[in-house]
Amino acid sequence: MTAGRITLQEGDITAEQVDAIVNAANSALVLGAGVAGAIRDKGGPAIQQACVDHGPIEVGEAAITPAGDLEARYVIHAAGMPPGGLATEQSVRSSMRAALALARDHGCRSLAVPAIGAGIAGFPMQRCAEVLLEEAREHLEGETSVEEIRFVLYGEPAYRVFEMVNDAHKVEAQMRRLRER
Repeated sequence: MTAGRITLQEGDITAEQVDAIVNAANSALVLGAGVAGAIRDKGGPAIQQACVDHGPIEVGEAAITPAGDLEARYVIHAAGMPPGGLATEQSVRSSMRAALALARDHGCRSLAVPAIGAGIAGFPMQRCAEVLLEEAREHLEGETSVEEIRFVLYGEPAYRVFEMVNDAHKVEAQMRRLRER
C-alpha cells in the first residue's frame, strides 16, 4: 500500500470536490461563523438539520453528516471547541484524530481540512499547523482508506504558516536521513 499524501492550498473549503470536508465545529454542532458558517451557507439547511438530529458531541470528538449541496459526500464535524469557547492543543489534536478515524471508517479517500481551532476558537495558527500536520502524517502511516489530506486554508497568511511548518518537517526528515548515512 502506498502512503497517502498531504497537500496544502489556499482557498474556499466549501468548493472542494472531495469525499469529505472537515468542519471546524463546536461540540453543540451548531453551524455558526467561520468555516462552519460557510458550510451552512453553501451546503444548505440539510447539514444543520443532520447536526441537530445527531445531537451534541464532546469537545475533541467528531461526527459525520451528509454534505447537503456541497461537492463532497460528507461533512465531518471536528469539535475543537465548546460553543463560544476556545480550542486547546488537546481538543484540536483529539478532534482531528476523531475526524480522520471517521473518514477511514466511511471509506473516504480524499479530505479537505481547515485550520481547526485557529479561527474564532483562538488557537495559535503555527501550533495548529504543527498539530494537524503531525496527526495527518501519523494517520497516513497507518491502515487507512485515505489517500489525500488536503489542507485548504483561508487566506495567504494561514497558507504560509502551514507551508512553513510542512517545509520544516521535510527539511528535518532530510537532515535525519543524511545523518544516518
